[in-house]
Amino acid sequence: MKLGLGTVQFGLDYGVSNSAGRTPEAEVGRILQLAAGNRICVLDTAAGYGESEEVLGRNIPAQHSFAIVTKTPAMGVDEVGGKYAERVGESFRKSLSRLGQKKLYGILVHRAEDLLSAQGERLMEALLEIKQQGLVEKVGVSVYNAAQIDAILERFPIELVQLPVSVLDQRLIASGHLAKLKRAGIEVHARSVFLQGLLLMSPDAIPAYFATIRGHLAGYRAQLEDLGLTPLQAALGFVLGLPELGHVILGVNSAAQLQEVLAVQMGQVDAHSMARFALTDPAVLDPSRWRR
Repeated sequence: MKLGLGTVQFGLDYGVSNSAGRTPEAEVGRILQLAAGNRICVLDTAAGYGESEEVLGRNIPAQHSFAIVTKTPAMGVDEVGGKYAERVGESFRKSLSRLGQKKLYGILVHRAEDLLSAQGERLMEALLEIKQQGLVEKVGVSVYNAAQIDAILERFPIELVQLPVSVLDQRLIASGHLAKLKRAGIEVHARSVFLQGLLLMSPDAIPAYFATIRGHLAGYRAQLEDLGLTPLQAALGFVLGLPELGHVILGVNSAAQLQEVLAVQMGQVDAHSMARFALTDPAVLDPSRWRR
């Protein structure tokens, strides 16, 4: 199945539409059992997601076929001098231990800026050494924009990229970068496909920070009604219909939410019909810039 699970909410309070807070561990176990039984094959986590790796390690079924992807810790200002690359291997082995795994599918540089820094070559060497040791199948990076993709492709032999794509965020489709990555044979995982649940919320219920796009979202909802689509059908159908994507990473806070996703009857969502709902303002599209 093309769907994968993001797990940040298993270790942190996360999501603009999430009023319940961090997912209880017992519920994580139910989510993972449901995912394993429905051919969801990717789990996306990170050392920086609070206790997500530990919770996963305690709850991943013993016999599973999940492809697990983790991420490097963010580089601190005190590590620019060269210590960071050496710390990557140690951090990865701690991730393996927390997750209770002998090897993982992928490791991503969590911040593209770290890979593009003066220590980028040493960082990539550390990742490739992990791969050469047979501890990970693919190495790559999490990116936010086209400029980062171009700069990284010029310098590094990456095999896996995670990037944002949604009905509202079509920047990398319009720029041709999704197609560029596919031509290069690089596996692409899409994140932020619901924009932390924003695309699933009623326009009247969205936080005040998004007041400037409330009318835009109301127009989007009206279009969905004309097409006979629910917000969940539209958001999922749009990204699942993009041939450049290897997997679509989504977050759920409960087994009931995952069951709702799995029960969605997918209709064809024409990407061209959704082009007019694309936005370009990073203040709206980049959750790291949101004011809560």
